[in-house]
Amino acid sequence: MYNTGRHVSLRLDKEHLVNISGGPMTYSNRLEEIRLHFGSEDGQGSEHLLNGQAFSGEVQLIHYNHELYTNYTEAAKSPNGLVIVSIFMKISETSNSFLNRMLNRDTITRITYKNDAYLLSGLNIEEVYPETASFITYEGSMTIPPCYETATWILMNKPIYVTKMQMHSMRLLSQNQPSQIFLSMSDNVRPVQPLNNRCIRTNINFSMQGKDCPNNRAQKLQYRGQCLCASLCDLSTRFELDTKLKAFLQISSLLQNNIDSKAE
Repeated sequence: MYNTGRHVSLRLDKEHLVNISGGPMTYSNRLEEIRLHFGSEDGQGSEHLLNGQAFSGEVQLIHYNHELYTNYTEAAKSPNGLVIVSIFMKISETSNSFLNRMLNRDTITRITYKNDAYLLSGLNIEEVYPETASFITYEGSMTIPPCYETATWILMNKPIYVTKMQMHSMRLLSQNQPSQIFLSMSDNVRPVQPLNNRCIRTNINFSMQGKDCPNNRAQKLQYRGQCLCASLCDLSTRFELDTKLKAFLQISSLLQNNIDSKAE
């Protein structure tokens, strides 16, 4: 786990490979890095907005197309190069078990300054995913320079949770080294960009009315890299996670309502 000066970054060792395939993906894609975006206040910090509202943070699992390209650097600037799975973070009294391993005080304080690193072991990538089979997907760009338009984004339709204390601990991380003035890493998001006629697809069943979606209306999604306000098309499919640590995690395509859908 690293403090890059801009993100909390978790990078897997080469002995534990995690691949995803299926759903909107044509190829198998390999997990390269997990990045955390978060705000200086609870009402901001995510790189996607839902109905114009931000979440406190966003977990992004960055994958590259290992079938076509030899490494992340090559894939990032190439067609069909990246797949980024994005998960909102929301404040709660309890936290997601995976994030708890990263953000507990004994761990997060070891990467207070830029270039600090700490070795974490025994993590299970499956635990970072929320209990939902629903997602929204579109073709967009990376949100860090040089912002190549080579990414397929997959937004999971349910958040995961962090505590106020864990969010506060992230805000105490510095963009700079110890000899330099403290500058919080928070608000590490890209400004909203134009739509540019992008299409959004989803497997969310908007014909099923739930308590969080009483009007059966597709919600307006905005993306920090591209502002997305298009109509949602149906994409009934499945999303698979393949890892050497665990043979595979299969997330079913059976849909519940917008927010309360459950994994099979």
